[in-house]
Amino acid sequence: MDLAPYACGVTPHGTALFTDHYEFTMVEAALRSGAAQRRCVFEVFARRLPSWRRYGVLAGIGRLLDALTDFRFDDERLAALERGKVVDAATLRWLAGYSFSGDIWGYGEGECYLPGSPVLVVEGTFAEAVLLETLVLSILNHDSAIAAAASRMVTAAAGRPCLEMGSRRTHEEAAVAAARAAYVAGFGGTSNVAAGARYGIPTIGTAAHAFTLVHDDERAAFAAQVAALGEGTTLLVDTFDVEQGVKTAVEVAGPQLGAVRLDSGDLVDLAQAVRVQLDALGATGTRIVVTSDLDEYAIAALAAAPVDAYGVGTALVTGSGAPTAGMVYKLVAREDSSGTLVGVAKTSLGKVGVAGRKWAVRRLDGSGTAVEEVLMDADPGPGGAGESPDGRLRPLLRPLVRAGKRVEQEEDLQHARDRHAASLGELPPTARQLSRGEPVIPTRYHRDPVEDPVEQEVSR
Repeated sequence: MDLAPYACGVTPHGTALFTDHYEFTMVEAALRSGAAQRRCVFEVFARRLPSWRRYGVLAGIGRLLDALTDFRFDDERLAALERGKVVDAATLRWLAGYSFSGDIWGYGEGECYLPGSPVLVVEGTFAEAVLLETLVLSILNHDSAIAAAASRMVTAAAGRPCLEMGSRRTHEEAAVAAARAAYVAGFGGTSNVAAGARYGIPTIGTAAHAFTLVHDDERAAFAAQVAALGEGTTLLVDTFDVEQGVKTAVEVAGPQLGAVRLDSGDLVDLAQAVRVQLDALGATGTRIVVTSDLDEYAIAALAAAPVDAYGVGTALVTGSGAPTAGMVYKLVAREDSSGTLVGVAKTSLGKVGVAGRKWAVRRLDGSGTAVEEVLMDADPGPGGAGESPDGRLRPLLRPLVRAGKRVEQEEDLQHARDRHAASLGELPPTARQLSRGEPVIPTRYHRDPVEDPVEQEVSR
């Protein structure tokens, strides 16, 4: 393939070219066949979870809705497609007037999900909806992977704050998105200033080892930092000898020193020794913050240590072993020649689908604990799915876009944080286990979750 036509740059504004080539070729062919205007339903779901996770966390909905607003083909983008010979002239003319005019439903941001959960449902013409596949998946797969990792870390921390510090370990824009996703899942702040500016996330940060090394000695470095930031600052005490670093830190800042940070060594033993030393020096209120390649397992191992907060970087922004949520964007229904919406699904080995547009509810027992994810073929309605003989049914899908218009403006991230806490709280306790295991609750398909028996467990 000749890449020369793409040598002329395109400004980074707009999201319409965040799209795979084959989506454009499908639109071109569908315009010729007449299928482009057929009403269709696409669902976004994960066929499975990583084997060591019991639930997923949906994140990125707000970013996706913002990106959808900017999904337009201006002259610059049309010229890029023309230079690259991606589509023919007729398709370029169609793209020039593109604006998604369909409907989108989705789980609320921060909601926990299970395999098969239709976390996003896109209904519109085939041509309008198929163009959104890559945009949708690139945002939701990345952000949901980060949120799931963050949720497990917050759980492992058992109430101690987790702080996001992974900007230097990923792409610059991915770093901002990761900070946002981690905050949705319960992290208390981020080192990324852009994330703070865009989303109002609290930012944190003091000094690295370089700050100590640029001064004549450790005492001079600590004195400079305290003079600038006050005695409540956090001093990094492991550039040289930790015991001497703690002693110097308290001598410089006094017993009101805010915190010390440990970034190397055996963190369990170091934290215990530092706590004893701080208390002996009268700095009983000085907190201990640990960093150094932490993940959920390392955080859990520090549960008995006198640690007050965790700074997490690489493991978080790479999804802690699962850098994508594994979501797919699949056609499940389309209009037939009579104008009726009919279900369609793949039957290929290992990827068998469940045809038809589905509505999702979560079945809760009498104590409010989730027992299964229920997929049904009828809208439970604005009043919700109501009661079933053995508990309550909570609707999960809500309208995000109607007739191409965003239903609500940007949701405050605190609402997403609260939603995640509530959603995780209703899952059985096994959801918080870090060991390998099956999804915490099954996903099943019922035609009517109140009247009809279980028809099948969803396997996609």
